[in-house]
Amino acid sequence: MPTSTMTSKGQLTVPIEVRKRLHLGDGSRVIFTEDGADYRIQAAGRSAASLYGALPKPAAPLTLDEMDAAITHEALRSSHP
Repeated sequence: MPTSTMTSKGQLTVPIEVRKRLHLGDGSRVIFTEDGADYRIQAAGRSAASLYGALPKPAAPLTLDEMDAAITHEALRSSHP
């Protein structure tokens, strides 16, 4: 079972196996949830800023009309299976 020691400033180092399991990295946030007499730790949701660069840039930028048409097309397609 992974363990950690708290510093005088109340800081903990999260063991590597826990960081990997929770997909934690630099700047990650965690949530402590009260669970009876104990607490649980879980990864907080990702920020929008962390998603920057997750998708490739399109070959050519779309116009607003092209974006609206694509949204309308997908909305109609998903509402009529």
